[in-house]
Amino acid sequence: MAKTKLTSVDSLSFQDITEDADLIPLMTPEDEDAMNKEDLPQILPILPLRNTVLFPGVVIPITAGRDKSIKLINETNKGDKLIGVVSQKEEANEDPGIQDINRIGTVAQILRVLKMPDGNTTVIIQGKKRFEVNEVMTSDPYMTATISEVAEARPAADNEEFKAIIDSIKEMALEIIKDSPNIPSEAAFAIRNIESTSFLVNFVSSNLNITVEEKQQLLEINDLKERALETMRHMNVEIQKLSLRQDIQSKVESDISQQQREYFLHQQMKTIQEELGGTSYEAEIEEMRARSKSKQWDEKVGEHFDKELAKLQRMNPQVAEFSIQRNYLELILDLPWNEFSQDQFDLKRARKILDRDHYGLEDVKKRIIEYLAVLKLRNDMKSPILCLYGPPGVGKTSLGKSIAEALGREYVRMSLGGLRDEAEIRGHRKTYIGAMPGRVVQSIKKAGTSNPVFVLDEIDKLSMGHQGDPSSAMLEVLDPEQNSSFYDNFLELGYDLSKVMFIATANSLSTIQPALRDRMEIINVSGYTIEEKVEIAKRHLLPKQLEEHGLSKTDLNIGKRQLEKIVEGYTRESGVRGLEKQVAKMVRHAAMKIAMEEPYEKKVTNEMVEEVLGPPRMERDKYENNEVAGVVTGLAWTRVGGDILFVESILSRGKGQLTMTGNLGKVMKESATIALEFIKSNAGKLGLNPEIFGKYNVHIHVPEGATPKDGPSAGITMLTSLVSLFTQRKVKKSLAMTGEITLRGKVLPVGGIKEKILAAKRARIKEIMLSEDNRKDIEEIKPEYLKGLKFHYVKDMEQVLDVALTNQKVKNAKQL
Repeated sequence: MAKTKLTSVDSLSFQDITEDADLIPLMTPEDEDAMNKEDLPQILPILPLRNTVLFPGVVIPITAGRDKSIKLINETNKGDKLIGVVSQKEEANEDPGIQDINRIGTVAQILRVLKMPDGNTTVIIQGKKRFEVNEVMTSDPYMTATISEVAEARPAADNEEFKAIIDSIKEMALEIIKDSPNIPSEAAFAIRNIESTSFLVNFVSSNLNITVEEKQQLLEINDLKERALETMRHMNVEIQKLSLRQDIQSKVESDISQQQREYFLHQQMKTIQEELGGTSYEAEIEEMRARSKSKQWDEKVGEHFDKELAKLQRMNPQVAEFSIQRNYLELILDLPWNEFSQDQFDLKRARKILDRDHYGLEDVKKRIIEYLAVLKLRNDMKSPILCLYGPPGVGKTSLGKSIAEALGREYVRMSLGGLRDEAEIRGHRKTYIGAMPGRVVQSIKKAGTSNPVFVLDEIDKLSMGHQGDPSSAMLEVLDPEQNSSFYDNFLELGYDLSKVMFIATANSLSTIQPALRDRMEIINVSGYTIEEKVEIAKRHLLPKQLEEHGLSKTDLNIGKRQLEKIVEGYTRESGVRGLEKQVAKMVRHAAMKIAMEEPYEKKVTNEMVEEVLGPPRMERDKYENNEVAGVVTGLAWTRVGGDILFVESILSRGKGQLTMTGNLGKVMKESATIALEFIKSNAGKLGLNPEIFGKYNVHIHVPEGATPKDGPSAGITMLTSLVSLFTQRKVKKSLAMTGEITLRGKVLPVGGIKEKILAAKRARIKEIMLSEDNRKDIEEIKPEYLKGLKFHYVKDMEQVLDVALTNQKVKNAKQL
């Protein structure tokens, strides 16, 4: 209910009111009967009200400020004191016409007119009967109009339902008066003493806390019972609002009292901590402030830190956000802002360290020395972002540690294998529970300097998950134009990574996102030759395993021939991880003999190698003879380096069907189809009878069947195999080949040449056939890798067959 000042005494009657009366009484049933019997005049001056609605029987004060309203009140007050009161549709309208007012209003009697000091006129009026405006008679000096009375339907005096509604209205009104702090207690006295049912409904409706439009709707209801029910609905809403307000206030009071309690307890804890010699949170804050003064960060970071520290100071130490904010500030303090380690520019020393730790890898070592040389001449150079790609076990990861030592920098490593959450790179926002900075920022914090050697291991094995794409997040880390202000979600500040030397490692470039690959300087770290593996085992692997197993150099001696036997017979890889495991077995055997005090040969022999490691298992890599038609040696590239493979083909009676087995991929099957169709179209040149293609089925098989194979590089191998099969001619001895073919018989270049050459050397291949366009790849390879090999460069299939096939028929040649 609206805020209303009520002054009433029930024993007075409206007939007793005079100009000098101080109290305004409530309406009695006698007053209501007398009012209902009065006749309304046909024409009344109309007074529009801005923000209220007058109900019959209700007394309200109004303030008149408009000239027309003041003139109307003054003239009517001298006469019969009756006016027609209506509400305006728009409150802001200063001169409302007939279209701007509601047509249903209340006839009012002027009870008292008061002149106010500000020039306005305050009038106390009492509603009598409802009326409807029919027609405007005059609009100057004020509006007058013809009116007609609006009849009101009232329930019978003995209507029990209406009595219950009236009782409910009284109870609800008393409840609202009790709960509302804005309504004076005298209002309850007035409600209890109202005897007239219609006046009670109108009195409550007039004082409801609702809009003018809603009050107008109540006034226009002709049935008193319906008006009472609608009034109850509004009162029910008001009671709910008051109940909700009380609940909110009680919760606020409870929270305030809880905070006060926590504050006093915290003050006690602080005193206890100080007595026990501990540090209070104020001491921690002061310690942080003191540490911040020694940091070398820029002005922007300093301002941000001071702002966040002030926020921590305002926090209650007992809330969960306090520890999050403290961890955040400690991270900012722990990061090495603008702190750099001093680079060592002794190029000869750097080269010596790189050569000591790694055998071979000349391209990588050369690039590091070049970087050091430029950095020596120009001290503010951005660090390169290198990507070492090659098969497993060739020393890509361990190279990072040697580079760090050569440069005199700190070394950190981050493994990216299987990473599928973007937040691992960029961190989580502080709002999350358990939020942490990304692993890039954590690694920089761990390094303690802003220019470490940062190894990003297995960058090709980043995967995408529903938490985002980490490889896309790495774009900012590895872009020299962007990483000077790398943004971490937890840190919320840009951190300079431009002086960090990033070294990524990968086994394959095909799975790296093109945009990410474009940002890195690619360096191919290829596999090792047999000679290199023997040297690595002699210089690095054997001394390392002896030390790890508690033996000295005099306890075991493995010669180069024995190491070569281990490399050829027990390992088949581009790197040296498998070799290290086999060397470890030899060392463990010696350690066991020493521990059991049994005699053993300190100098390892070939027989001892087979005794410890068993019979050689890798003989399948060896070249096979050329006694069978249709068997040709090909060269393949795999993720673990190069390999040789054999293409076998046979003929059987049939209708010319082509069958391919050996777990072949789509591209490889297409190569076989192209080779067969080329032979069919050039049968005359090859000296073949075209009819044989319809009489025999062709079956091509590439062992081993369990290993998936794909790619176009076996094209010339398959074609040579089929021509050898159809002509029954021998393939040249100790020859391997690789190259893609077209339907026209052209030979196209392929990749992975160095790995394939190393595989050929392992298999004792003497001659290799390649596309003419691969000549440039051979020229880039070091001469020692090519020693003992003869290369044939071909442009078309005629040249391939001229080199690959001899004029000699195979043993037991078929007659086709």
